[in-house]
Amino acid sequence: MAAKSDLPYYAGEPVAISGRGWLLVMVAVVVAFLQLILVPFDTVPLVFIPAVVFAGLPLLALMAVTGWRPPAIFRPMSFKQFGIAIGFGVLTVIVSVIAGVTVETLYGASSNAAVTGLMDYDTPQLLLFLARTVIQLIGEEVVSILPLLAVLWLCVNRFGLSRRLGLVIAVIVSTVWFSAMHLPTYDWNIIQCLGIIGTARVVMTLAYLLTRNIWVSSIAHIFDDWALFLTSYGLGHMPVGGA
Repeated sequence: MAAKSDLPYYAGEPVAISGRGWLLVMVAVVVAFLQLILVPFDTVPLVFIPAVVFAGLPLLALMAVTGWRPPAIFRPMSFKQFGIAIGFGVLTVIVSVIAGVTVETLYGASSNAAVTGLMDYDTPQLLLFLARTVIQLIGEEVVSILPLLAVLWLCVNRFGLSRRLGLVIAVIVSTVWFSAMHLPTYDWNIIQCLGIIGTARVVMTLAYLLTRNIWVSSIAHIFDDWALFLTSYGLGHMPVGGA
């Protein structure tokens, strides 16, 4: 039932959002991202504030323009959807590895300093890092799916395009936006961000489109990134042979 219902907001369900409303939501998305990369908090518990604002500000804006209704992008999770989320997480890992090897071979790729730094973390530092990334990765889903729905609304309601064409455009725009957010992390390597990050984003977006539930794409996203984080941590803590 819920899994077969349409995407929210673009067609006025469960509530219509005006052009000004969508503009406010998109401004909140941009502001949330800017504070994430510019706010210099690096001590506990302040380190959690940018991640909370990153995830929460766009949702607060969405609720404000929808009469303070709960965000329709979140739906109750079922065991089936959890299984789908893990499946998409595995698929994202596989696709990311293939895309990463391809881009590295053909073009070259920059490392993620935060990921490589995990090799030197102790266990408490790792757990703190993982706890913060849960919030931030949910935020990354929020600031990816909301622009997708905004562009879909724009294409269908303002440009008069079909839902199918509007959705294709919306996926492309949200994928480019998600890739662009990662440019500072990867030394402004456009090819890497589009080829690797963008490819992974398409898979995670499909997880949302299939289930209409951002919890599913968030779990898939967390699975993918945690696989990378834990691999880096593990490599840094492998026993070294000695005399």
